[in-house]
Amino acid sequence: MSAFVPDVRPADRPAAVDPVLPLTGERTIPDLDVENYWFRRHQVVYERLAPRCAGRDALEAGCGEGYGADLIAGVARRVIAVDYDQAAVAHVRRRYPRVQVLRANLAELPLPEASVDVVVTFQVIEHLWDQGRFLRECARVLRPSGLVMVSTPNRITFSPGRDTPINPFHTRELNADELTELLVDAGFADVSMSGLFHGPRLREMDARHGGSIIDAQIALAVADAPWPPELAADVAAVTTADFDMVGRGSRDIDDSLDLIAIAVRP
Repeated sequence: MSAFVPDVRPADRPAAVDPVLPLTGERTIPDLDVENYWFRRHQVVYERLAPRCAGRDALEAGCGEGYGADLIAGVARRVIAVDYDQAAVAHVRRRYPRVQVLRANLAELPLPEASVDVVVTFQVIEHLWDQGRFLRECARVLRPSGLVMVSTPNRITFSPGRDTPINPFHTRELNADELTELLVDAGFADVSMSGLFHGPRLREMDARHGGSIIDAQIALAVADAPWPPELAADVAAVTTADFDMVGRGSRDIDDSLDLIAIAVRP
């Protein structure tokens, strides 16, 4: 998930070398200044949770561009990545050789029962029509005591006041209670929930750009308007250190940008 708009670059910024995968808004892409906020917002979750994959067999369900699967491959014993998009699968195969990538429908994962220790699925479930079936598939391929790790936009803050998602690539967005219910219904236990928030430097950027650096980016992209140099510079400067990942209870989970759930297959 990115800003859900086509590739729009600030008018005064020369085009970077185009990525192999186009920036359509359906997935985030590394190495593009204009996409940097969304990329770092996703990358931080991989960085924080990758240690849970250390020395283990991991599956990434819905790998997109593949940068996350490759990051996990730096610590895991083995990483299998699955995506339905043929271009994405070919790209991962070319760019990230230490990742074993397969093309398949996520509702029918191409793995045997009890074959992996961790399933990672970040910014994916909101794109799926049958979310319950997908999570049951995650439970099926996990070994006993295996982990599923899920991230998704928080519906309350991502599409506030709407019955349908604002992002045209999303089918159903979730709040924390809805995500927890889906995981429990799929057979998972010990669900822990965290939220992703802007840290101090990003809150300063919010203040500089009318209260929300997110809204500032989206408004200009939708209007097909040039980016002010100050906004372009701030977006390009965002790092994973600018986000806080906080457990439920420390802050109100309903105020978070993204939800991060970890659950156990009994």
